[in-house]
Amino acid sequence: MTTSGQKTAARLVTVDAESAGRRLDNFLLTELKGLPRTRVYRMIRKGEVRSIIGPNGAGKGRCKPTSRLAEGDVVRIPPVRLEQKGAISSPADDKLAWIIERILYEDDALLVLDKPSGLAVHGGSGISLGAIELLRAARPDCRYLELVHRLDRDTSGCLVIAKKRSALRALHEQLREGRTEKIYSTLLIGKWSGNEREVTLPLVVEHRKNGERHVRTGDDGKPACTRFYPVEKFPAATLCDVELLTGRTHQIRVHAAAIRHPVAGDSRYGEEGQMPGGLRRLFLHAARIGFAHPVSDEYVEFSAELPNDLTAVVVQLREDT
Repeated sequence: MTTSGQKTAARLVTVDAESAGRRLDNFLLTELKGLPRTRVYRMIRKGEVRSIIGPNGAGKGRCKPTSRLAEGDVVRIPPVRLEQKGAISSPADDKLAWIIERILYEDDALLVLDKPSGLAVHGGSGISLGAIELLRAARPDCRYLELVHRLDRDTSGCLVIAKKRSALRALHEQLREGRTEKIYSTLLIGKWSGNEREVTLPLVVEHRKNGERHVRTGDDGKPACTRFYPVEKFPAATLCDVELLTGRTHQIRVHAAAIRHPVAGDSRYGEEGQMPGGLRRLFLHAARIGFAHPVSDEYVEFSAELPNDLTAVVVQLREDT
């Protein structure tokens, strides 16, 4: 990584087949690893990235962050300081070793990370380093690493990252078409009656003044479907497997709260003090994910074991019963 204060030279980058179809802002974030997203947008807005030159010389002039690139386009990247004030500094070697140890699977097209609770999937909003930034630093040989989907900061478990643009497109298509299986483990507050339940309440995302997203149910929302399968019942809580048939923001947490069984440890959609069995964080874990491999098209499935802190809560509930 460039040392602090060193300025890179301007350069021309030809868009290859893997980068074709990408937005300009995302392309620049990949090429300028470590540069804050806000700096990239400002650079585009001020006209510092002035030309996207196609094979026939077309498209010269100012660009927009949402401009789509085509194979053969040439993008002029201006000189920048990668580690100016506010930029992301290099993570320590022990941090890089730590994130590598959490990789569950990796091949030429993708990798699957067992993301711990407390680690955001990407930096921003006061968070300097997220999972994707750590992986990019730990895998400097990978020119392309992009999140296929997201997990809340407090949610642990399987997180899929694409190592090729073609893999990202294929996996996003499966997500849109509902062909990806996503199973979560959660502890819900309250005694569960009956067996499985399917919740289909539409969800609305609201943006608050502090920039946080808050989700509510409402007829004006987007369709959402969650299935809850009780696994083990306790007097005041229920361990469940949860299947997501759609992938809305905070979907499990909002649907669980809507049926009056909020996720244990959920301070946003639950109630204060709902921390059974010595729980100290949100009890939500992305336990399993399955999809057709973007290269072989064979069905693959990956799983992450329930973390020790959540397992200890279940053990304590069993002992207290």
